Amino acid sequence: MAYDFTPLKNNIKETEEWLSRELSGVRTGRATPTLLDTVKPEAYGTRMPISQIANVAVEDARTLRVVPWDLALAKEIERAITEADLGVGVSTDAQGLRVSFPELTGERRAQLGKIAGDKTEQARITLRGHRTEALKLLDESKKQGGMGDDEHIRLKEEVQKLIDAGNEKLAQLLTKKEEEIAE
Repeated sequence: MAYDFTPLKNNIKETEEWLSRELSGVRTGRATPTLLDTVKPEAYGTRMPISQIANVAVEDARTLRVVPWDLALAKEIERAITEADLGVGVSTDAQGLRVSFPELTGERRAQLGKIAGDKTEQARITLRGHRTEALKLLDESKKQGGMGDDEHIRLKEEVQKLIDAGNEKLAQLLTKKEEEIAE
């Protein structure tokens, strides 16, 4: 009997993508447009992501330029960024907004590293849950007589190899983020 690892592989991939999205929201010393993805100002009676109502571009290493498509929304975007408490400065001019990221202190870098580590640990816990789920399915299949002991052991080892590879990817994402924070 061939065991289908597709659901487990999909779960591992989803966990990796989740961690990647979460880590992209952790601020580093450089300005990136993804840092504003969670900010949703009110526009036209509903909350919308900034990317749907304005162009966001990197002006220099520590400054983003936000140009609303409707300049009447500039004040609302400014208010939303300020309320998001991202630790950035916002100024408005004739073309739109300028979002300035201050230099990170050593203490703030340590806090950001801890946040990144916590998010990575959440992802690892999720992977362990996926492993437990896959092992339960294998045990149930064995009890129903669908496989022998040798095949059961081999499939359990294969599940562990997939989880180990997923954990390795999570560790790589964390290492990359820690390097960005340290710069």
